[in-house]
Amino acid sequence: QVQLVESGGGLVQPGGSLRLSCAASRSIFSSATMGWYRQAPGKQRVPVATITNGGSGNYADSVKGRFTISRDNAESTMYLQMNSLKPEDTAVYYCYANRFGIGYWGQGTQVTVSS
Repeated sequence: QVQLVESGGGLVQPGGSLRLSCAASRSIFSSATMGWYRQAPGKQRVPVATITNGGSGNYADSVKGRFTISRDNAESTMYLQMNSLKPEDTAVYYCYANRFGIGYWGQGTQVTVSS
């Protein structure tokens, strides 16, 4: 059974940092392109960052220079380091895995940026 479990969300002040983690089933992680998406209230779910099996990352323009995506293949875990957080980063963040064209989602973790 494929599982993606996010953690690390919470409440942070503007300018602060958070690190999200996504623990994945070993059966999919090593051969999957992974990514983070987010969904703000009343808005569509949009991609934030993706990372290939080889470690190449891509970012949405809105987070470039502030967020860093990484993965630990030995631990089957993906991370999203979020720095210089802004109120507009407030959303539910979802872990996503694409393995041979099949997509999997985590349950999401809430990130709230507010003073």
